[in-house]
Amino acid sequence: MSQFFQSRPPRAPRIDLRGQVSAGIRLENGRQLLAKVQRLSVTGGLLELANCVEERVWVSLTIYLQSGVVRPTVEMMFPMRGGANYLQPFRIVRISDVDLHVLEAEVKEHLKRALAPNQPGHNSNFRPPRFYLENF
Repeated sequence: MSQFFQSRPPRAPRIDLRGQVSAGIRLENGRQLLAKVQRLSVTGGLLELANCVEERVWVSLTIYLQSGVVRPTVEMMFPMRGGANYLQPFRIVRISDVDLHVLEAEVKEHLKRALAPNQPGHNSNFRPPRFYLENF
């Protein structure tokens, strides 16, 4: 008897930015919020905010990366209290091809730096992700 196993798709690699990257959130009513990006991948990430955004709301997010500015539309997930601020995950629901290319390049660059221990600025506390991008 044959058994078919449905494999889970590999999880997108995440980079830990620890709040070093700024982001701006634009709500539907035009209100803007500032955030710090804690974690980032090509499918979503984690923001640190002073005030949380309602769960399941779609917002315009502007992320200021070293390789360029990325402006995806994201769905905000359930917020968590994290000290004085909120930690709120998000899922990318719409992104242009150009922005996706910039985001992929940024993730690849961070992974390359993290995997090169002889390079200056190497983080000795690095924990490698379970999966890497297919083409470095």
